[in-house]
Amino acid sequence: MFQQLIEMLRKDPKRIVFTEGTDPRILEAASRLLAGTFLKPILIGNPDEVQKAAEDAGYNIRGAEIVDPANNAYMDEMVELFCELRKSKGMTPEEARRTLLQGNYFGTMMVKMGKADALLGGATYSTADTVRPALQIIKTKPGHTIVSSCFILVRPSATGENEVLAMGDCAINIKPTAEELSEIAVEVAECGRIFGIDPKVAFLSYSTLGSGKGEDVEKMRRAMELTRDRAPGLPVDGELQFDAAVSPRVAQTKCKDSPVAGHANTFIFPDINAGNIGYKIAQRLGKFDAYGPILLGLNAPINDLSRGCNALEVYSMAIITAALA
Repeated sequence: MFQQLIEMLRKDPKRIVFTEGTDPRILEAASRLLAGTFLKPILIGNPDEVQKAAEDAGYNIRGAEIVDPANNAYMDEMVELFCELRKSKGMTPEEARRTLLQGNYFGTMMVKMGKADALLGGATYSTADTVRPALQIIKTKPGHTIVSSCFILVRPSATGENEVLAMGDCAINIKPTAEELSEIAVEVAECGRIFGIDPKVAFLSYSTLGSGKGEDVEKMRRAMELTRDRAPGLPVDGELQFDAAVSPRVAQTKCKDSPVAGHANTFIFPDINAGNIGYKIAQRLGKFDAYGPILLGLNAPINDLSRGCNALEVYSMAIITAALA
């Protein structure tokens, strides 16, 4: 899967900004990306400190662009644009300049201004500290009301090809409404296509097509109906129990006429509890590799790392983030 993404990026290399330029994990990933020549890393930080951190850790980052928020040619332009974006909040130039000295805000503004194509942060920042600047500066796509997320899960199959699944929302929205779930489903399906998934979307529940009752069942059924209206060509069904969604034998018993049941590969969870638990069960017990959270619904690709990530995860998420561009 990653080789396909790399080949795509070789044809059109992207510039990806890392908000924590002195972090050893970032530096190791940047060194590897520079050797591959399919991505152009931009490291945020004081150049002397970034270079020293790279030398101390033994990583070659020659060729990386290093940008210092405290000393660069376009801070005044950034301040003016940030004040314009936040004028409804009464932001002053002094507040804007102080905020933009932070790597997460500075890097996000680089994407907004077209000086980078994508951003990856969160090695030391919280998810909120990555998402907040994105919402304030990049904003959501036209027609979208929320930022959501998905995980891409990958496992080699017996045929030698990867089994690839998409799951959402597992990280951002705590209790999405039916309308928000519909928006999430379309975004997750679109994201899945980038990774070779031909999406078949299951809205998951403890009920299969009316076998159970309750507010949450109705929510998932309503979300499915809204998605059919929003994306008429997208195969969707629900509400479905997980076994009916993935097992042809169970689907034949519970919902044999479903266009999705038994073959679902894109899963929409009713809330963050179910989503977070579900993807981690697949990861830990199902032996899937999990990539994400991949943020969806923004005007530009911005993604969040776990603070417990390693350099390989940074490298993988950089490729994914750039591919979204």
